[in-house]
Amino acid sequence: MAAYPLTVGFDLDMTLIDSRPGIKAAYQALTARTGTYVDADAAVTRLGPPLEQEIRRWFPEERVAEISEVYRELYPEHAIAGTLAMPGAREAIAAVHAAGGRAIVVTAKYEPNAKLHLTHLGIEADAVIGSLWAEAKADALREHGARIYVGDHTGDVRGAHTAGALSVAVATGPCAAGELREAGAEVLLDDLTHFPAWLDGHVAQGAEAASA
Repeated sequence: MAAYPLTVGFDLDMTLIDSRPGIKAAYQALTARTGTYVDADAAVTRLGPPLEQEIRRWFPEERVAEISEVYRELYPEHAIAGTLAMPGAREAIAAVHAAGGRAIVVTAKYEPNAKLHLTHLGIEADAVIGSLWAEAKADALREHGARIYVGDHTGDVRGAHTAGALSVAVATGPCAAGELREAGAEVLLDDLTHFPAWLDGHVAQGAEAASA
């Protein structure tokens, strides 16, 4: 796919959306369906990695694929309505569009459920690519020509670097600012409310360099 002058990738959970209330409800529904206790409060402190990683904490390996499918089936009913947009999420996407660029979402979440979240919250991404985690996110970032990737997890930093993209980290998820910095994030923001101003400066610097 041809690269736009500016393509920015965003992670989903705890970057664009606060899915903790919805995911907690989905895990509680999974407990009710299966009869196996899942500590939903603990699970929502570990968002980022693929679902199967959390399911392995509560179910034997031979049931992980089955239970993951059950969870994904329960998810639309229980997780979408309770999920909130992170502060600055819509404005961050709008800033990319205002700069003439494309904003894509690259997430470990099951893609149909990721799209449901964005539609429900009115977050208008140009493309959504799901079921990719950490270094594997680089495949989608390279395909879409993304030179910036914004995320809240050290796995997002690794994904950006694997793609040769600039890692912009927001300290709004399970990884503290120090962890993100140590992982090699080139830009560290408290949250997405600071992203539009940073992007304006970044684009301006690029324009200056190109005209020098």
